[in-house]
Amino acid sequence: MKMNTPHVHSAADPHAHCHHGHGHAHPHAPSNKKGLTIALAITSGIMLLEFFGGLLTNSLALLSDSGHMLSDAGSLALSLAAMWIAARPASGKRTYGYHRFEILAALFNGTTLFVIAGWISWEAYERLQAPPEVSSATMIGIASIGLLANLVSAWVLIRKSDVQGNLNVRSAYLHVLGDALGSVGAILAGLLMLLFSWYWADPLISVVVALLILRSAWGVIRRAVHILMEGAPSGVHTEDVKRSLLELEGVLDVHDLHIWTITSGLDAMSCHVEIEDDRNEQHILQQAVQLLEERYSLSHATIQIEKSGLQHSQLKV
Repeated sequence: MKMNTPHVHSAADPHAHCHHGHGHAHPHAPSNKKGLTIALAITSGIMLLEFFGGLLTNSLALLSDSGHMLSDAGSLALSLAAMWIAARPASGKRTYGYHRFEILAALFNGTTLFVIAGWISWEAYERLQAPPEVSSATMIGIASIGLLANLVSAWVLIRKSDVQGNLNVRSAYLHVLGDALGSVGAILAGLLMLLFSWYWADPLISVVVALLILRSAWGVIRRAVHILMEGAPSGVHTEDVKRSLLELEGVLDVHDLHIWTITSGLDAMSCHVEIEDDRNEQHILQQAVQLLEERYSLSHATIQIEKSGLQHSQLKV
């Protein structure tokens, strides 16, 4: 999508590609791995507890939450694997390396949340027709342990990982939050059944939890698709960047400007900059590189400098 121009007069400072670009890629990577590893261990243990607890108590809320935690364990493992794969170096065949694998993992995790929410809703619908009796007291005890473990996992991810800036970690974090909501729902349902024998509360609260899970999943899927569609990063407006470049002395026009995200925390940009014929290309290029990095944190930039004598065909995008 970048360049098909036959004559290239200048490119951005190579240091912007090699040094700054990779320096911004994953500033929290080691912590992210540690946080995800701890959360995976906790989630796997509680998943087994809630599964056998659900069978013992006949509680759909516990079984659905254990099913959700099974997906979460898988998503946490996938997120860890994505980080290891993303750390592999770039090659002649994959010039951006494997950074995009983290976005694919986030998209997959968001999609699995949709599938789980659908299964919970279907199972709840069938149980609402004839609510079975549930061992409420045991269910509350198991769900309480699950809630505590989920809160610990969420706390670990917040303290050790970048749950806001890294989409891959955020998708895993939302899985853990979904588990916590499931545990809260199971406790609430258990109390209603214990106090009032309202056995319909078990499947009904499961549906409420499923809807909350769907809301979180949609946000992750939307952001992942936006990145895969080469959308501009949030907080960076293409027109603002173009206007800033045009304000540089000697710049006549900025065109074929593209800004996109390779993976969370690593944005890239390319553009053509037309300058006055009597201007020094390297001087303007240095100003442009510095402006992009300082004002917009766009350190991975490719800029083609052009003068009036350069002719090239119109680019498709």
